[in-house]
Amino acid sequence: MGEIGMEWNRYRIMIIEDDQGIQVQLKNLLAGNGYEVATVADFSKTIEELKVFAPHLVLLDIKLPEKSGFELCSQIRVFSDMPIVFVTSSNTDMDELNSIMLGGDAFITKPYNTAILLAKIAALLRRVYAFKQAEVFRWNGAVLYLESSRIEYRGQKAELTKNELKILFYLFKNAGKICSRNDIVDFLWDNRLYIDDNALSVNMTRIREKLAAIGLKDFIKTKHRQGYLL
Repeated sequence: MGEIGMEWNRYRIMIIEDDQGIQVQLKNLLAGNGYEVATVADFSKTIEELKVFAPHLVLLDIKLPEKSGFELCSQIRVFSDMPIVFVTSSNTDMDELNSIMLGGDAFITKPYNTAILLAKIAALLRRVYAFKQAEVFRWNGAVLYLESSRIEYRGQKAELTKNELKILFYLFKNAGKICSRNDIVDFLWDNRLYIDDNALSVNMTRIREKLAAIGLKDFIKTKHRQGYLL
């Protein structure tokens, strides 16, 4: 089975926050928990500094000099799908909705609970980078190749779409366990693939057709009112 995960000290986090007190507090908190941390030195060059540091995750305030956090989030999404966590005192429903619509992954209001913030960061890093770090999964003769988006069985192979690949990745990662439909949808949502229950049914049908075509009929079992099982 492929190796999953990265050590915390290999994760880089950038803090985009203009309040010096909060900036120092966050930097000390993250550094004390094993992360490599950078802050913005010149807010007129935020994107340039971010690209140089190449973080795995960004903590982003909304009210900032030069450009708002919303503007920066939109610019980041042009070239990166790294997790973006809004940490802000702007706590209206519209602010939270805007953060989601623009590509933010989490919205945490100040004053924040440090334990919850750390847990949210760790969960996002696991969900995003566990998938990227893993390469090959095997189960009952089937081999799932993440890098090339395909599955093989006894010399036969099938190409997979992004949704199909991530659904199979989740099932392989939890092979031998029942995976509920809600858990699969939540996993896809957290990985920025917006899929609902009906879309999951369509994707599962297509996956099963592709598996059957390479000799893997009934590879995914349906457990009534429970979910799916490899």
